[in-house]
Amino acid sequence: MKITGAEILWKSLIREGVDVVFGYPGGAIMPVYDVMLDYPVYHVLARHEQGAAHMADGYARASNKVGVALATSGPGATNLVTGIATAKMDSSPIVCITGQVASHLLGKDAFQEVDVTGITLPITKHNFLITRADEVSQVVQKAFHIARSGRPGPVVIDFCKNAQIEKIDFEIDQAPEKLSLPGYRTPKHAPELDLRKAAALIAKAEQPVILAGQGALMSKATEVLDLFATKTQTPVAMTLLGLGGLPSSHHLSLGMMGMHGEAYCNQAIQQADLLLAFGMRFDDRVTGNLRTYAPRARKIHVDIDPTEMGKNVDVDLTLMGDLKTVLEDLLPLIGGNDHEPWLSKIDEWKKETSERNIISWQDDGKLHAAQVIHALWEITAGDAIVATGVGQHQMWAAQYYPVEKPYRLITSGGAGTMGFGLPAAIGAWFACRNQEVWLVDGDGSFQMTQAELTTAFQEGANVKVAIINNGFLGMVRQWQEFFFDKRYASTRITGPDFVKLADAHGIPAQRITDPGNVSSAIEFARQTPGPVVLDFVVEMEESVFPMVPTGASLDEMIRRPLRTQPEQV
Repeated sequence: MKITGAEILWKSLIREGVDVVFGYPGGAIMPVYDVMLDYPVYHVLARHEQGAAHMADGYARASNKVGVALATSGPGATNLVTGIATAKMDSSPIVCITGQVASHLLGKDAFQEVDVTGITLPITKHNFLITRADEVSQVVQKAFHIARSGRPGPVVIDFCKNAQIEKIDFEIDQAPEKLSLPGYRTPKHAPELDLRKAAALIAKAEQPVILAGQGALMSKATEVLDLFATKTQTPVAMTLLGLGGLPSSHHLSLGMMGMHGEAYCNQAIQQADLLLAFGMRFDDRVTGNLRTYAPRARKIHVDIDPTEMGKNVDVDLTLMGDLKTVLEDLLPLIGGNDHEPWLSKIDEWKKETSERNIISWQDDGKLHAAQVIHALWEITAGDAIVATGVGQHQMWAAQYYPVEKPYRLITSGGAGTMGFGLPAAIGAWFACRNQEVWLVDGDGSFQMTQAELTTAFQEGANVKVAIINNGFLGMVRQWQEFFFDKRYASTRITGPDFVKLADAHGIPAQRITDPGNVSSAIEFARQTPGPVVLDFVVEMEESVFPMVPTGASLDEMIRRPLRTQPEQV
C-alpha cells in the first residue's frame, strides 16, 4: 500500500507511544499537518514555537517520556532553538520535527530555507535530515531511541517537503527490528573491580556526603538511592534539578546545595572526607571556586555520560554506567555504616543556620515572596507539580516549596531560560492531567511567553499561575545591588496589569497585596476550573540568600549571613 512520508511519520510516532504533540503549522510542514487529522494524536497549538518546545520539555520532565514539538521551516525552526538548548542543558528527552524546503532546493536560499542542522547541531544530542520518504520510519525510531536512552537529550528531525509528499509502499510491520547506530553505546554496569574499589572507599569514610543530581530521577534510581543512603547512613545533598531524588523530609536529606542552597549543606560538603556524586555534573553554581572545593574529600563520580568524567572536578574513581544499575550492583558489596557523630555535627549546623526558616518570621504587614510560596506549599500539602520561570522566584520556590517526590519540580537549570515556566507548566499538565499543577513565575520571566495564556485557555489546562510581582528583573537587580553599588541599569519593569491581561485571555485572576489574602486567593484558584492567574505584588527589593558572586568558594557561601526578616538585610 502506497502512503506518503507524512503518513509514515504519524504511524511511526504512534509506534513510539506518542499521543500528544505541541506545535505551530506553516508551509513547509503543511503535508504533515494535513494527514495528522487522520491519526489518534492530539495536537496542542502553541502561540509561539519556543512555547511548543518548552511544552514538549515540560511534558517530558513530568512524564519521564519523550516530548514532541513540530514547527515549519525558517523562522519556525529557529524559534525552537531556545527550547532545544534548554532541553540539551538539562538532558530533557524531546524530539523536534521541523519542515524543510524540498531537497533539490537545499543550499539555494529558497523561501524560508534555513540550515537547521547547522544551527542546532551544537545544542542537540543528534540531528537527522530526511530527504526521502523511505528514510522516515527508521529515522523516527532512531531519534526516539537516542533521545530517551543513555543521558537523554533533544533530537531534531528536519523533514524535506518532497519527502513528506512522496508516496512509497509501506507497512508499519516493515519497521526495522534492530537499530543500527554505529558508535552509539550506553554503558549500564560499571566494572566489578571499580565497584569493589568504591566499596572500600565508602567503608573507610567517616564524613561522607552524597551529591544527587537529576540523573537520580532520570535513571529512576530514587528508591535505590534511599536504600543506599539509609544503609550507609550518608546524608544526601541535591542539585536544583535533583530535588525530589530523596524526599525533603527524609532524615538524611540536606536539601539543595550550592550558591542558593542551604549553608549547612555546603558546610557538610566542605568538611566531607568522601563525596559520592550520583548523576550530577559539578556545575559551577554548585561547586563555587574549584580550587577550594571540598579539599579534604576523596571523590567518586557515577554517571552514564563519559564526557562528564573529570570535566569540571578531578575525581579519584569513576563508575561509568546507569546510576540505578550501578547502585544496585554496589549495595551487596557494602556493609552498614554508623556515622552518628557526623550526622550529629550536621544537625548542629542546621540549628545554627535555621534563621531562614519562615516559620520563625514575624508578621510585619508586608507581603513577601517566601510567604506566598510557603502558603502554597502548606495548602497543596507539598503535593503539586511546580513549574517555574527563572530568577529570584525560582530560587524561592526551591527553598520554600520542599519537594517530596520525583518529577515534581519543573525548572530550567543549566540554561536558565526566562519564559520557560508557563509553556512548561502546560506541557506538564498534559503529562499529568490528574495532578495539581502550579506555575510560580516572576513578572519579568512571565512576560516572555505570556501569549501561551491563550493556549492554556483554549485547552482548558488546569494550570494555576502565581506571579511573584516585585516590579524588577529581580535576580539581575539583586546582583546590581550586591556587586554594582545599586546601579539599577534596565532592571526596573512596569506593567502590564496581569489581572486585565488574564481577563483578555478569558482567564479568572486576582491581585493580592495583603498577606492576609494569600491563602484565600490560593484556595480560589484551586476551586476554579481551568487556568487561573494570581498576581502577588510583593516587596520590591527582597533578595535571595545565600548570595555570593560567581567564582566564590563554598566557604564564602557558608559565611554569607542569612536573614531573619527581609527588611533587616
